[in-house]
Amino acid sequence: MSKNSSEADVAFISALAELLNKNELTELSVKREYGEDDSLDVRVVKQANIVTVAAPAPPPDAPAAAAPAVSAAPSTAAAALPEDPAQHPGAVTSPMVGTAYLAAEPGATPFVTLGSAVTEGQTVLIIEAMKTMNHIPAPHSGTVKRILVSDGTPVEYGAPLMIIE
Repeated sequence: MSKNSSEADVAFISALAELLNKNELTELSVKREYGEDDSLDVRVVKQANIVTVAAPAPPPDAPAAAAPAVSAAPSTAAAALPEDPAQHPGAVTSPMVGTAYLAAEPGATPFVTLGSAVTEGQTVLIIEAMKTMNHIPAPHSGTVKRILVSDGTPVEYGAPLMIIE
């Protein structure tokens, strides 16, 4: 931190934290030079929320014999969990960091909906990156089985956007 720590540095760090939240970033790093041998290095990181799903408890009026079945449930529950959409052979992944849009403009008809038949090369959504609208084409023909992003959602490189089978 700067030798001349001041309220201005605190305001600067607060502004960086606000920028992080406003732009839905996960990390921001800045070096502020004040002069020779005097600088401020700031790294602001937003922690991701981790969600854990537990197996449902048996109803209170369930017979005691049902208890062993619940203890065996984690192995079957793990098998029932959906696979990672990014590993699905029909996954359409983001080629860049940006904001995904499902329609050409607010209020317009979406490019595709669940169950839509698409042809290879057809635009399935748009990703805005640095004020440029990038049309994302279907990598192959098929039917839209899942849409994994909402309109206006920030996406990262390689993030699964939808499943086309």
